[in-house]
Amino acid sequence: MFDSLTYQKRRKALRDKMSNGIILILGNNEAPANYPDNTYKFRQDSSFVYFFGHSHPGYAGIIDIDNGTEYFFGNDVDMDDIIWMGPQPSVQELAAQVGVEKSFPFDKLRDFVGKAIAQKRAIHFLPPYRYDNMLLLEELTGIKASMTKHHASLELIKAVISLRAAKEDCEIAEIDKACNVGYEMHTAAMRLCKPGVSEQYIAGVLDGIASSYGRMVSFATILTQNGQTLHNHDHSHILQEGRMMLTDAGAELMNYYCSDHTRTIPVGGKFTSRQRDVYGIVLACHDKALELARPGVTYKSVHLEVCKVLANGLKELGLMKGNVEDAVAAGAHALFLPHGLGHMMGLDVHDMEDLGQCYVGYDDEVQPSTQFGLASLRMGRRLQKGFVITDEPGCYFIPALIDKWKAEKLHTDFLNFEAIEKYKDFGGIRLEDDILITDNGSRFLGEKHIPITFEEVEAIMNE
Repeated sequence: MFDSLTYQKRRKALRDKMSNGIILILGNNEAPANYPDNTYKFRQDSSFVYFFGHSHPGYAGIIDIDNGTEYFFGNDVDMDDIIWMGPQPSVQELAAQVGVEKSFPFDKLRDFVGKAIAQKRAIHFLPPYRYDNMLLLEELTGIKASMTKHHASLELIKAVISLRAAKEDCEIAEIDKACNVGYEMHTAAMRLCKPGVSEQYIAGVLDGIASSYGRMVSFATILTQNGQTLHNHDHSHILQEGRMMLTDAGAELMNYYCSDHTRTIPVGGKFTSRQRDVYGIVLACHDKALELARPGVTYKSVHLEVCKVLANGLKELGLMKGNVEDAVAAGAHALFLPHGLGHMMGLDVHDMEDLGQCYVGYDDEVQPSTQFGLASLRMGRRLQKGFVITDEPGCYFIPALIDKWKAEKLHTDFLNFEAIEKYKDFGGIRLEDDILITDNGSRFLGEKHIPITFEEVEAIMNE
């Protein structure tokens, strides 16, 4: 947790952005894995953490916009709880820790919201993503659980995003720490990447590193020698000489701030000439994004410039042809890069995406595209100082997609399918770092930069 004043300032800033009524922010509850007492590792709602600080299950907060009063709802533990969990702070003490003076048992939340509804006051809540909170909202408001997302307050969504998007100094310091753990995870993967080692073993080691430094991994670890599958959570293979291992992994600290990095490395510690050719293109794309990312430019424009670097490199390899500008405008390069350049990051690894990606990564100025590949760009809006975003270009050879486009004769003016066929056994490469938008540019997050050049990667793999 940060100091009490941090949360008080955040709640006041939120209140000042809203018109009238009450703001209801629900925390999360425990989620049973296979029976009630055996739960998944608890994960608090990020907006609740942002405004009310606490990572305990079973709490809710209310901010009264009209009179500036704040309320904290939860239940004190009883003797049975103390026997199993030990002594716990009272709800009143927890509320005081984040500067909230008024606290009540959780069942009083129903009375509070019911009174506000009777007075025809606006009830602002964020879109729920857990079914128990959907059911709770139905109980509190009378809105059917299946419809609660549709009745979430757009005014509140936009206000929360406007506050959480630009990171405070205390948040940046935490993300730097999370990226330090990411460094430990990825350098461990590099040292373990040997022929005959199982993907599952390395993935397990990385998950353990994340847990040893913080709460857990920031998302399910992607570690595979079949990198052509973008989110490959299958760790069932044994590493083979001549293949490449793609590792997309990050850590989540005790206060929930995240890291998210990707490296793709040669099994056995030495790049082949063909791997160097493609890797060099992706690395150039990665570096181009870092060069261009700065306040005032849209990340969509950065993405498109990176796509031109990719297309030009593939043209030099004989895999693409024609005018590079026209190829990117047509979306021909998306055969190799069917995803976007990056996304926001912070308390969530895909920060605030529970609030609606069209509001997080886009705005009235920059709207999502419907073009294949570009439609998957999660972050397109104009960059501001304090934004934390990922820089993650890639180049993938997806046999099913290649076959589909070839059969449909798509973009034949720009794609050399005869040459592309020879790369269907290649896999995929992605290189990802977390970057902070600064006063006049951007910088990597974390004290140490994970090895990324040919020389750096081969050196650490062959220590």
